[in-house]
Amino acid sequence: MVESSVSICPVPEEQQPINEYQELQDSWFFRWVTLDLTSYITKLLCVWGLSWFVWAPVAAASFAPKKYLVQFILCASAGAGVFLVLTLLRLYLGWSYVRNRLLKETIFYEESGWYDGQNWTKTPEIFTRDRLIVSYQIQPILQRLKRTFVILVLLVVGGGLIWNFL
Repeated sequence: MVESSVSICPVPEEQQPINEYQELQDSWFFRWVTLDLTSYITKLLCVWGLSWFVWAPVAAASFAPKKYLVQFILCASAGAGVFLVLTLLRLYLGWSYVRNRLLKETIFYEESGWYDGQNWTKTPEIFTRDRLIVSYQIQPILQRLKRTFVILVLLVVGGGLIWNFL
């Protein structure tokens, strides 16, 4: 029954919210959030660790590691954290965009270019399916990302407190 509803959908395949969702699930980058907790944390630590290659020399220019080791570590960690935050923000924005497209009852799409956009109202079956996908698949992903942001904020606050006591 769902296939008959999908077949009457005038939205091009690549612009259908369910296909956008599937693309994110299959994407190398956006799939990170769907991995088990250990793999997810490992990916984030790799991003943070690789960012150290950029930020360690910057921090070393400000705080000589031999003389100000703690300040050097905190400064380089904070700098590397900026790239991690940008990575997480990109993940969040991608998943929330698809969530919003799935939750909308009316979908805007382009037939052949930016100048000829149309709107299509989802059938009740498709709208219900999309809401279920959001509830059971995408909301947990967004919750994980929000928890990660909270943990990063706590780490930054902790680093700031340590910095103040030096």
